[in-house]
Amino acid sequence: MSLVKSEKEIELIRKSCRIVADVLKYIKPFIKEGVKTKDLDKLVEDFIVSQNAYPAFKGYKVKNKRFPGSICISINEEVVHGLPSDRILQIGDIVSLDVGVKKDGYYGDSAYTFQVGEVSEKKKKLMQVTNDSLYKGIEQAIAGNEINDISCAIQNYVEGSGFGVVRELIGHGIGKNLHEEPAIPNYYNPDNKQKLFKGMVLAIEPMVNYGTYEVTVKNDGWTIITKDNEPSAHYEHSVLITDSEPDILTNIEE
Repeated sequence: MSLVKSEKEIELIRKSCRIVADVLKYIKPFIKEGVKTKDLDKLVEDFIVSQNAYPAFKGYKVKNKRFPGSICISINEEVVHGLPSDRILQIGDIVSLDVGVKKDGYYGDSAYTFQVGEVSEKKKKLMQVTNDSLYKGIEQAIAGNEINDISCAIQNYVEGSGFGVVRELIGHGIGKNLHEEPAIPNYYNPDNKQKLFKGMVLAIEPMVNYGTYEVTVKNDGWTIITKDNEPSAHYEHSVLITDSEPDILTNIEE
């Protein structure tokens, strides 16, 4: 699988990413007190299908088990891969939605952490630092740089703010497959010398914990949670490497 995409591939990835961004804008008003997470999942699935696309996570296979939802919905101490269920959102929750779309054989991927009503100051700070760290990483997504430039920018900002960067889960390339090379850790790895080239598409996604960076898995076999049960936040964009500024393909502000 080539790390550098053709112009045709980039346009197909761009279409999938546009749907992902539209999903996150569409679902925001529904994230409120009293809503079941499985109802959010159904709303997102219906929206994606209405765009003649497919929810990329539905049925995604890992170690002989398939993900049952269309999106990952992770609340408070849940880091990623939370399962849609009868759980009801409550005031003060923070909710990370990870959305993937497949259209015409190519993928888009993004994540955003929403708040339900008013949340604590510690959660607000966690969300702000995590989101800011994503953009610190994106600033380094420039042709000629290395993956480690992205990783270090994220890690330095997060740890300098007093929070923990998750090690077990990382960003990735994206295109004809949901997860492709190169791996994009959110922390420095001396062995990662991969250069960035024009035409690469990267899913950059810091996952940041209020306390320790350590995580564990819930009994459902999917949901990753913080080891100390402190809250976690997750933001992600699919980004195209160009000759100049990085092109954020999943920008929800467009």
